[in-house]
Amino acid sequence: MSKALLLLWLLLASPLAGQAVLEPPFGLKWGDSPERLLTWADRHKLDIHIDLPAKAPAIRIFRIDRKGAPLPDSPARAVEARFHDGRLIEVTVHYGMPGDKAETVEADFNRLKRELGKEHGNLSANQQERSVEDNFSTRTLSFHREPVRGLFLLMAFTEIEDLLRKSRRATFSVIYRNDNLRIRLENAARPSGGPSLGE
Repeated sequence: MSKALLLLWLLLASPLAGQAVLEPPFGLKWGDSPERLLTWADRHKLDIHIDLPAKAPAIRIFRIDRKGAPLPDSPARAVEARFHDGRLIEVTVHYGMPGDKAETVEADFNRLKRELGKEHGNLSANQQERSVEDNFSTRTLSFHREPVRGLFLLMAFTEIEDLLRKSRRATFSVIYRNDNLRIRLENAARPSGGPSLGE
C-alpha cells in the first residue's frame, strides 16, 4: 500500500476521524472537559446557563451568553456546548442579536456559509421551507457538510415575519457535532455483552 493510501485509510478509519478537519470553534477541542469553556466565560464575565436533562443523565449542556451584547471577539450572541460523560461532543453557535434587521442577519448567514464552504467544502442543502400560521410567516433554511464520516457541520437559518405588524426577525445557528466520539462514549458506558451502538 502506498504512503498516500495508507495515510488516507488511517484518516478515515480513526474513531475520532476529522478532528483536524472540523474542530469546534472558540479554541475548544473534541473531548474537552467543560473547564476550558467555563474558564473562558468566567474570564470575560459572561452568563453561564447549565441544563441537566433528566432523560439523559450523561449529558450536560452549557450555554454561554452576554445579555444584550455579542460574545467577545465574535458576532455570535451565544455558544452552547454539549458534553457526554464530561467530554465535548457538540458545539452550537447562535447568531442574530435582538434588534438586528432580518436582511442583515441573512446576509451574515450567507457570508459565513461561503466562508465555511471555502474552509470545509461546499455545504449541501437540507431543508428549505416556508409556513404561515396565525399571521406569522416562518421561513427556514438549513445546509450541512460531513467532511469525514461522523463529523458534521450544520447551518440553520430561521426568519419569522409578523404579517400584521410588517416586522421580521431572523436568527441562525452553526452546529459542530462529533458523532464518532459520541458513539464511542456511549459504547464505553454500556454493560459488556450487548450489541454496540452504531452496529
